[in-house]
Amino acid sequence: MTMKLRTDVPPTLRLYIAGDGPAMQAALECREKLLEFSDQKIDIAVIDILATPQAAQSAGVLATPTLSDDTRSPPRRLVGDLSALDRIVEHFDLQGTGTIS
Repeated sequence: MTMKLRTDVPPTLRLYIAGDGPAMQAALECREKLLEFSDQKIDIAVIDILATPQAAQSAGVLATPTLSDDTRSPPRRLVGDLSALDRIVEHFDLQGTGTIS
């Protein structure tokens, strides 16, 4: 899947994780693939809720991993398995110059 990069403001997403277990490592790998896909044009902040539990509480995050676009109202979120990059791109309406693998 090849897409053109949007010219409007690039999205800022938040990836909420808990620790460094296998599911969290997979979520971080997904983050890297999304950054590659977008040619580094999106920002994905990583928030470890074990280190900063107040961040999860204030955002209303109940499970990890959670990928969230808090710039929308209500926030747009995906929780759990983040391995289906095409689903993430579609859900968050991301556009990029790369291909989804």
